[in-house]
Amino acid sequence: MLLRLPLLAARFLHNGRLRVLFVALILMLIGGIAITYNWQNDYHRCFMDGHPGATQPPFSVEVEPLEDVLQAEPKPSPGRSIFFHETSCHQSENRHYKLLELTARQACAIESAALHNPNFQVFVLFAGPTYRISTDDRNMSHPQSLVEAILSYRNVHLRRLNLWSYATGTPIEEWLKDGRLFRSSYLFSHISDFLRYLTLYRYGGLYLDMDVVVLRNMEEVPPNYTGAESNTHLAAGVMSLAPTGFGHEIAESCLRDFQQNFDGKDWGNNGPGVITRVAHKICATKDIAVMQDDPKRCLGFKVFGRGAFYAVPWKQWRDFFEPEKLEKTMALTKDSYIVHVWNKHSNKLPIKHGSNSAYAKYAEKNCPRAYKAAGEYF
Repeated sequence: MLLRLPLLAARFLHNGRLRVLFVALILMLIGGIAITYNWQNDYHRCFMDGHPGATQPPFSVEVEPLEDVLQAEPKPSPGRSIFFHETSCHQSENRHYKLLELTARQACAIESAALHNPNFQVFVLFAGPTYRISTDDRNMSHPQSLVEAILSYRNVHLRRLNLWSYATGTPIEEWLKDGRLFRSSYLFSHISDFLRYLTLYRYGGLYLDMDVVVLRNMEEVPPNYTGAESNTHLAAGVMSLAPTGFGHEIAESCLRDFQQNFDGKDWGNNGPGVITRVAHKICATKDIAVMQDDPKRCLGFKVFGRGAFYAVPWKQWRDFFEPEKLEKTMALTKDSYIVHVWNKHSNKLPIKHGSNSAYAKYAEKNCPRAYKAAGEYF
């Protein structure tokens, strides 16, 4: 076979069509690599702040940058703070910036946390350079009604963070520098996963996804808990850890698992997968039911049943929006602390103000200012 290779190569080179096809394939491969490289570089710059290559925002109005969470006052109170993260990226004319904007449902999540937990500080952390319209330009031409609605609560604080500074001095600092995170196929989702565990390592406290509605006070719930999403997996949308002791050890274990098992091609591996694997080790079992039924087994780490945070499974997300499912859904969540509305699936479905759906009823009661500011559609 080896002796025939020169003969096959000679025939190939003399075949014009094969030569053209071969060259085309090589060019497509090079082009694909270049596009992938530029895409990664492009979005990498979304999160740069104070690094070479960072650009100033091309705004036609006066703006002011959000303050850095590591520097601004008040700083998060360890174990007494609630955290949300916003990791999207906006691009225009090759410039990378983020003008502070919130959807009505994001504002609802934030308001509901602040309303029901007045003794906790609520921090909304924006990854990368983020700018807010300055006071002089906040008028009818540039309304910020949803932002103003949540800032009417004295315990709500909007901050930005720099990924690299935020990771400094933590077990994941060196891993972030190698760039694997920015080669992810689910970049923004995996940056969100990265930040939730990093924030809990830094401060402890309560992490919440932006697509929840808080229904009850969480201040007296002992720390070190998460919730089951199914019979096989824990979820990462609601997590609480103490800032010291066992809670801090769990947070460190999560950071180490994140980097050791990181998979940029698997959406759930680096979020729910992390807390699930860590819980397997803590509880010495993979049986989620056993984790819930035997509190001592998990050494003080509590796994809430699905009813606490995920009473409506993601496959039934439409139940939040359909008036005919109102009674069933409200009954299902009557003892819940939080409802998770599965924004990945539901974000395109509008809710008309005054709707008789469960989501509208939650919003009317638990985030009244954001619900009103949303206008005709929530």
